[in-house]
Amino acid sequence: MAEVQSEAVTGRRTTPPFRADHVGSLLRPRELLDARAAFEEGRIDDEELRRVEDAAIEDAVALQRDVGLQTATDGEFRRATWHMDFIYQLGGLEQAPGDLKVQFCNEQGTVEWTPAALHVTEKIHLGHTIFAEAFEFLQRTAVDGQTPKLTIPSPNMVHYRGGRAAVDERVYPDMEEFWSDLCAAYADELRALGELGCTYLQFDDTSLAYLNDPRQREQMAARGAPDVEHLHEQYVRNINRALKGRPDGMVVTTHLCRGNFRSSWAAEGGYDFVAEALFGGLGVDGFFLEYDDARSGGFEPLRFVPEGKYVVLGLVTTKRPELEAKDLLKRRIEEASQYVPIEQLCLSPQCGFSSTAEGNALTPDEQIAKLELTVETASEVWN
Repeated sequence: MAEVQSEAVTGRRTTPPFRADHVGSLLRPRELLDARAAFEEGRIDDEELRRVEDAAIEDAVALQRDVGLQTATDGEFRRATWHMDFIYQLGGLEQAPGDLKVQFCNEQGTVEWTPAALHVTEKIHLGHTIFAEAFEFLQRTAVDGQTPKLTIPSPNMVHYRGGRAAVDERVYPDMEEFWSDLCAAYADELRALGELGCTYLQFDDTSLAYLNDPRQREQMAARGAPDVEHLHEQYVRNINRALKGRPDGMVVTTHLCRGNFRSSWAAEGGYDFVAEALFGGLGVDGFFLEYDDARSGGFEPLRFVPEGKYVVLGLVTTKRPELEAKDLLKRRIEEASQYVPIEQLCLSPQCGFSSTAEGNALTPDEQIAKLELTVETASEVWN
């Protein structure tokens, strides 16, 4: 197949998102998993766990450099999950008794994930800069040519996990006040991260992808959402309110997927239902979009992406070890370029490799091969 060509393409980008990028999480090395288990059992202390985490992150940053990525994350190695470690540090939230039950699907059947529930018990506020120490360590570890990237859950995930039932009505009789306080706390977080020197931030938001699935909208209605057919529009407005704290020079992207737990997923459906409000209205600089199989639908919704915004096509799956053919990836990039100019496109894996500590069903070597494929394909497409 002829190489995708465009006179407007400038090749290697110097600001994120990059032509070859990745979502954030990486497979936890065995030493880290063993150390975390030992810590939970009381066999090692905080200091020893931090030493193991630091060493693992240094290796992860070197891995990203060696495969040719310009992005450097800490692999989310200090977290158990991609979102709850952040959410539980917001002032006014706490873990609730019992567990949530989230059903994931894969080719073999279903698997259930039971994360701890949450409850809003006080006015939401930011008591400290969340993940500040983690980001500062990443900054010190990254080398020249690597841009440190921090990933955090979007404010919508606080609501999507429990709905109205998770918000104490005595604290917030009016949900608009809840949203106002939550988005203000996020704006404060962005300002504080900017002061630390963060120039690349990502809001991870499964909710805006889940809402394309009618079954998910039914579940949200059951949790007390009054107007699920327009909930995605409110979610877009919420992120935009949080972005008011973004300092100059900070690139903010968002990542959307339909669930990523032990190589399984929770939702299906293309981006059609949310596309116009999402792409036309969300004030981020780029969209990391899951596009690794038929569950994600076609590229037609990308016609709503405005000039100046980037779409990072998640064509390389992190759910299966088999490598995609380069020609297939190039052909799919070419197909997407029919709806958004190729100079606004980039390439990445469809999601993280380890959204939770359990990780997906790949080996470390297979993970590296996926990242190398992403870099090599992007280099050939954008020269």
